[in-house]
Amino acid sequence: MEVASDDEVVLYQTELLQLFSEEDEVRPFFERLDEELNKVNQFYKSKESEFLERGETLNKQLQILKDLKQILDGDRRRSSDILSRSSSTYDSNFSEGTPGLHDSSPEISETDEVIAALERNGVKFMNSTAAAGASGAKKKNAGKPKVAMRIDIPATTPTRTISAVTSMLWEDLINNPTKQDPAAAAAGSFISRKKMQCAEKMIRTAFVELYRGLELLKTYSSLNMVAFTKILKKFDKVSKQQASASYLKAVKRSHFISSDKVVRLMDEVECIFTKHFTNNDRKRAMKFLRPQQQKDSHMVTFFSGLFTGVFVSLFGIYIIMAHLSGIFSPTTETAYMETVYPVFSVFALFSLHLFLYGCNLLMWKNTRINYNFIFEFAPNTALKYRDAFLICTTLMTSVVGALVIHLLLSAAAFSPTHVDTIPGILLLVFITLLVCPFDIFYRPTRYCFLRIIRNIICSPLYKVLMVDFFMADQLTSQIPLLRHLESTACNFLAGSFKTHQYSTCKNGQLYRQLVYVISFSPYYWRAMQCARRWFDESDLNHLANMGKYVSAMVAAGARLTYATQSNSLWFGVVLVTSIVATAYQLYWDFVKDWGLLNPNSRNPWLRDDLILKKKSIYFISIALNVVLRVAWIESIMRFRINPVQTHLLDFFLASLEVIRRGHWNFYRLENEHLNNVGKFRAVKTVPLPFREAESD
Repeated sequence: MEVASDDEVVLYQTELLQLFSEEDEVRPFFERLDEELNKVNQFYKSKESEFLERGETLNKQLQILKDLKQILDGDRRRSSDILSRSSSTYDSNFSEGTPGLHDSSPEISETDEVIAALERNGVKFMNSTAAAGASGAKKKNAGKPKVAMRIDIPATTPTRTISAVTSMLWEDLINNPTKQDPAAAAAGSFISRKKMQCAEKMIRTAFVELYRGLELLKTYSSLNMVAFTKILKKFDKVSKQQASASYLKAVKRSHFISSDKVVRLMDEVECIFTKHFTNNDRKRAMKFLRPQQQKDSHMVTFFSGLFTGVFVSLFGIYIIMAHLSGIFSPTTETAYMETVYPVFSVFALFSLHLFLYGCNLLMWKNTRINYNFIFEFAPNTALKYRDAFLICTTLMTSVVGALVIHLLLSAAAFSPTHVDTIPGILLLVFITLLVCPFDIFYRPTRYCFLRIIRNIICSPLYKVLMVDFFMADQLTSQIPLLRHLESTACNFLAGSFKTHQYSTCKNGQLYRQLVYVISFSPYYWRAMQCARRWFDESDLNHLANMGKYVSAMVAAGARLTYATQSNSLWFGVVLVTSIVATAYQLYWDFVKDWGLLNPNSRNPWLRDDLILKKKSIYFISIALNVVLRVAWIESIMRFRINPVQTHLLDFFLASLEVIRRGHWNFYRLENEHLNNVGKFRAVKTVPLPFREAESD
């Protein structure tokens, strides 16, 4: 292989290319093969140098962490020794006080050696002996050492967020002169054991991501070697020439095959991680560095099919029994629709959403969309599409079984007070199962779901991740479910299941106000997430996105008011606000979330890269999303005849919105995946904790 160097770029040209004339048909093949070889080499070298630099930075961060922890341990031992010697001094009437102070000099000198080593690496201590020059000043300030280095702990929790905002306001409004004096600004940065724990966790996560990146780069090298081998074998077979052996020798001498820096760095990371983060337990270390994915179980598929069949059978029985008992007749519909219908709707809408999520998982897997990386799910505990289908079918089988039992007990003349509590008991059972602390029924998934819901409700105090605002978008499509939960809780608290008097929860002033709160909450949470992302990233697109949810809140409030005050004024307000909100949402769906409607792309009015082969599917999806987005028209047209049909129509429209959201999910993650691929993002970028204060 001939290597031609042009400054920093090394180009590879094989000797085989010289064996063919310009008119030879084989020459373009080897020219293209040389181009691909150069692409692979240059990409490999750039990523290799990036990971080597990252590894060197992490080694420095780890060394600083070790030295700072040694200082903290020395200060804690010295403080406990001073306290114990002080108590013994008081007992002996100060007879041995002076020798006791001189005994701590070896520990002080040991700490000073560590501080001096850190100072040589650029870490400046504000109250160290080397900086102060006098041990008397050291004894006066015997507390936690102050450093001229920031410990950047991300504001991912409410306490850290409030602390960060308070510190920022204090520096900007009160303590502004310290900006001209970096040393004075850094003097308030103390080292604490809690900060050290957070810093250690950040560095550990950074080592894990570095190792995963190195694994991917190693896989990239082996896959390209296999690709070159297969291409050349195919060439030999078609052209009936024996050129593969010579070219493969050239490929094996290229950088992406001959370099062993990645392998050596992987071994180094394994040793460092095992030694410093798992107490020399290599088996435990490899669980972090190489987490094993769950194997697919045929039992999951079997039980999904079993519960699907049972659900269909029970639902058929329920329809027949409901028709024979006449529970939907005008005389009996009130009690049943107020007690059973809300709980059934909650489970039905949730199960439908879960079923569509399972379909999304199946589609993402088949199209090779890396949803685990996008959502930052652990591969060994992430929910798979078979698991989602199993949870969905189990849930609906239990619910329909409870409905059948409810009808049987009602037909057997049991007390309505006891029978009508069955839906509420079923709801409480599932809530208990959701928070169950035992490692059963997908506990990692359940706790992940609860943690995400907590982050959403406490917005904007928690740092917003992709999975957080993705789930918040799901909640904006489940407002009917939240309203059914609120009405069920109100009926239980008001004792309506016993008295069968539902006026308290239907006409009460508090209930009417709660309807607005429930309808606004998902949009408010999502708007606060956008505000937090703008605060963290300073991207004005997040403020524009927040405007979309504010317009949706205004439109929802207008429709709720029009439902109680039906006049021409509110009709006009509903029409204007809903049209504006719908247009805003459609633009954001297609242009921002899906990345479509680009007239200058390679695929007109779509985008440059498409995962699905048929372009017509995208245009059909655009039309379907438009139709389902304007389903609010029913709220002002009011196609209702009696209360039963009203409830059924509301449930149908709520189901359409859930279906629209499931349909939206696929294209949202497709666009996110293509953005990651275009920017070669395959591992998380973990921020590092230590940096010099002067860099601010």
